[in-house]
Parts: sequence; C-alpha cells; structure tokens
Amino acid sequence: MIPVCIPFIGEKELEYVVDCVETNWISSKGKYVEEFEERFAEYCGCKYGITTTSGTTALHLALASIGMRKDDEVIIPASTMIATAFAVIYCDATPVLVDAEPETWNMDVEKIEEKITDRTKAIMPVHIYGHPCNMDPILRLAREHNLYVVEDAAEAHGAEYKGKKTGGIGDIGCFSFYANKIITCGEGGMIVTNDEEIAEKVRSLKDLAFSKERRFLHTDLGFNYRMTNIQAAIGLAQFEKIDELAEMRRRNAHLYNKYLKDVEGLTLPVEKEWAMNVYWMYSILIEDDFGMNRDELMMALEKKGIETRTFFIPMHEQPVFQNMGLFKGESYPIAEELARKGLYLPSSSGLKEEEIRYVCNAIKEIEERRL
Repeated sequence: MIPVCIPFIGEKELEYVVDCVETNWISSKGKYVEEFEERFAEYCGCKYGITTTSGTTALHLALASIGMRKDDEVIIPASTMIATAFAVIYCDATPVLVDAEPETWNMDVEKIEEKITDRTKAIMPVHIYGHPCNMDPILRLAREHNLYVVEDAAEAHGAEYKGKKTGGIGDIGCFSFYANKIITCGEGGMIVTNDEEIAEKVRSLKDLAFSKERRFLHTDLGFNYRMTNIQAAIGLAQFEKIDELAEMRRRNAHLYNKYLKDVEGLTLPVEKEWAMNVYWMYSILIEDDFGMNRDELMMALEKKGIETRTFFIPMHEQPVFQNMGLFKGESYPIAEELARKGLYLPSSSGLKEEEIRYVCNAIKEIEERRL
C-alpha cells in the first residue's frame, strides 16, 4: 500500500530526542522549545513564536488572545478542516461561512464583505492544501472594518503570497505539526505574530494563566496547551530541513502534473502567479466526464494498493453544527462541489518518482478500462 502521507524522519530527530532524555529536559521547558519558537517565527517574518499542543489549540489560543467572546463572529471558509470552526466555538463565538472559489479552493475573497456585521471581530483565512489565500483583499477589508486577521496556515508551511511566508501576513498565524504536515512533531502547533501584547497573552493563556506576581494566583481562564521539549526537539530537527521538505512536495506535484496532464475528467491543482503553492496534499477533482465518480475511483485505487483521502466535508453539512442550530438553510455550492469531487493522492515528502508514476498509471488504466 502506498500511504496517503507519512512523515520524513531522519537521524537528527533521534539525536535531539535522545539529548532531551539524557539531560532530563522532557517537559515543557528546555532549549529546543525556545530555539524552535525563535527560528520558526523568524522564518515566517515574525518577532514572536509560541509553541502549542496542536494546530487546533493554536487557533483557540489565537482567538482567546484577542478577547473573542460570546456573540462575536469570525468569518471562515465553508470548505475547511473542522478545527477551524471548532476553535471559534470554543470561544463561545459564532463562525460565519464564506464559500470557496473554484480555482484555488480557498475562501472566495469577493464574498467576504457581505458577511461582515457589527459583531464581526476577525477573518480567518485558511490556506487550503498548501495554496495561499489571496491576502491583499482580506487585509484591506480588515483595515476598513477594524478586524483581526488570523491565518490558519496549518497546511501551508513555507508557502508564499507575493514573496511573504504564510502565517506572517495577518495579525496572527497558526500552524499544525501533525504527522502528515510538511514538518511535524507528531502532534504540535505554533502561533506567530509581530504583536508583543498578543504574544504575551498567548504565552500566559497556554500555561494556565499563572500570575506574574504570585504563581498560583489566576485572574484569567487559562489552558494547558504546552508543547514538550521532546516534541520541540523533533520539530526543530524537522525545521532545519523545512525548505527541502517543502520542495519535495513541490517536486511531487510537478511529477503528478506531468503524468496526469492529459487525463480527461481530472482537474489538477493550480499555482497562481502571486503564490508559491507547497502542495501539502496533491489534490484533484474527479469531474463528471471522467466516467466514474470520486468514490468509485478511490475504491479502484485502493484495490491497486493506493491510499487516498476525500476533501473536507463543508461546515454547513456537519451534523455537529446542524445539531447546534448553526448554518440553517445555508448553501455553499462550490464547497459542496469540492466535497463531492475532491480527493488527494499519496503526498509524502519522501515519495519516489516510480511510486508517483505507479499511481498515475493506475488512474490511466482505470480511465481506459471504463471507456
């Protein structure tokens, strides 16, 4: 079986973890936490980096740090991983959805302004599958309406918008280091920002909001979202090859594009002229003229030893939110179409060209057989 994604781990990760164990720095303090935070923030063009336990908790902390509360609204894409919406709800705030646009599959920036109300506090663009959102219109709207921009860059380590790294463009950037991400800690996350006040608030909230004056005195509701030194050791070793790992994903995409470009009924991922797509997952759409639907193709590929995944189910179609009375009667046609047609192919950084060629030949054989 060619898995959809596995981490690319080397000797340096083991070396750093052994150092943690041998020196007894295994909890949330240690040199690897500090260095990982500093170097990752600098990479994103930011002054401050704060590690967390996951991308989800990074999003939650980011919103909590700007005072998100009941009756506030956050504009998010309808087509995203559910953690984006969960983070809003954890703050007792309300997610407001915007449909995707059909080329990059990101939030349609032309549809954001109509969703802004006097309750809107932030816009949360998600850089889906490694392609950056069109950030200039989002930043303009945020300035005009005095809103925060919180980037969900969980899938976009190293991606660029007009030469700027994703995560470092808005007020706050949030990353995930889950095992399938371009760099990983196994589990983990990071917040980056240039705002000192936000950074200090995040650091406090992630560490149970201990008082500076008296340790066991608490004036804020804090969380235990601390990354361990062991996780940070893995993360730092991964970070030291982040550009190499991102380039490996781009290489995968270029090979897939080469071998699949003439297959009818497939829509391949794009890279806009203002973007550098890191192709976190090589994602395609199975169009109606392919001859079989997305699910049928996935089953056929599984029989050939190829693992795939569907696109995200839109937020307005999630039972958990329907049961909460959210998004009642709302429809987002592009997000719905992406969920029906989309899948991603094996995308590990360490994929070999012969594996990519095998996947593409399998798709071609399936296509030829149904003609």
